[in-house]
Amino acid sequence: MIKPNLWILPPSKQPWIMRRNLFFLLLSLFATGCVTTPPENLPRAADLFPADALMIQRAVLTVHGRQFTLNGYLALSKTGGKRLIVTENFGSVLADVLMKRDGKIFVMRSSQLFRPEWIRRYVVADLECIFGDSPQTNCPGKILSPTHFVMEHRGYTLDLQIVETKPGPQPPELFDAAKKEMP
Repeated sequence: MIKPNLWILPPSKQPWIMRRNLFFLLLSLFATGCVTTPPENLPRAADLFPADALMIQRAVLTVHGRQFTLNGYLALSKTGGKRLIVTENFGSVLADVLMKRDGKIFVMRSSQLFRPEWIRRYVVADLECIFGDSPQTNCPGKILSPTHFVMEHRGYTLDLQIVETKPGPQPPELFDAAKKEMP
């Protein structure tokens, strides 16, 4: 016959042993703390950049294992908002979006790779997470350096590096929503 072990919880004829085991179990849980950490939000990065500037960016967009290298030109204006132009390596415009200060979004130009719905949903969200004026609650990204950001989403990852920042006021025509370019 096998002698029962005192560390086996149920069944036990001695309830005080079960309480003692439960006490040690709870004590070890409280002592070690919680193992899982909540998902990190991107810290407020907008303070790292001048209010009026032109930024030249390089990015690697990874979608389901496929990587695309992109160039970005972001114009920031205190009064006009944000204008982001995304190009491929050969200069073709893939996306052109204007975000006014009041929150209105204008897709100035789109492409087959960046459809208007995708630009509104994902490009603008990442733009707001990194360069937004107000803190966002759902920004799954990391700041690797003041000029290097990684946005990790379920379907894609964006690795963004700012190559050059040219501070100074930007031309007001960049922020005119009526001047849409035709593809």
